[in-house]
Amino acid sequence: MDHQDCRDKAKRHCEKAIMIRHIVLFRARRSEDVEAIRTGLERLKEIPAAARLEVALNGRQDAWSNEIDVVVYGEFADAGALESYKAHPLYDEAVRLVRPLRDLRFAADFETQAD
Repeated sequence: MDHQDCRDKAKRHCEKAIMIRHIVLFRARRSEDVEAIRTGLERLKEIPAAARLEVALNGRQDAWSNEIDVVVYGEFADAGALESYKAHPLYDEAVRLVRPLRDLRFAADFETQAD
């Protein structure tokens, strides 16, 4: 492979689309509310702005930390898609359902290259 081939390969790598990954972690106030939180968050899957959205119970495989009960994982084409998701009426509905049942909510968003 010559130098030009390396530059072309690097350029194609840099031209890959950037996407946003959105991860939100929830802890229930009471253990009996975990399923209601999961069910309330499942409504988020109906919002079309996400390229991918998963809602799952924490598998509790980590030996150091098991405080989290429910995880939301989303992939968005760009910041505009994430904003549309958060502006959707079903998002507000999920917040109204879940907020009184949880005592912790941590969120993280990061950009990464699309697969």
